[in-house]
Amino acid sequence: MPSTVIRRFEYRPEARELEIIFTTGRRYLYSDVPEETVRQFRSAYSKGVYFNRHIRDSYHYREVATQ
Repeated sequence: MPSTVIRRFEYRPEARELEIIFTTGRRYLYSDVPEETVRQFRSAYSKGVYFNRHIRDSYHYREVATQ
């Protein structure tokens, strides 16, 4: 199901980094995210709910400047 909050995301397993681009255009990079978490995020019915419950306050992050 498309998300009303998350536009897209990309995971780099070698670095364990999850980049999330929100519908607002803001981009965040979450560090040390396990592959299993990303797998569950990818298959979640609601990406926004899963993000809020399991990613947002669980991993260090930084905002990435938009290009």
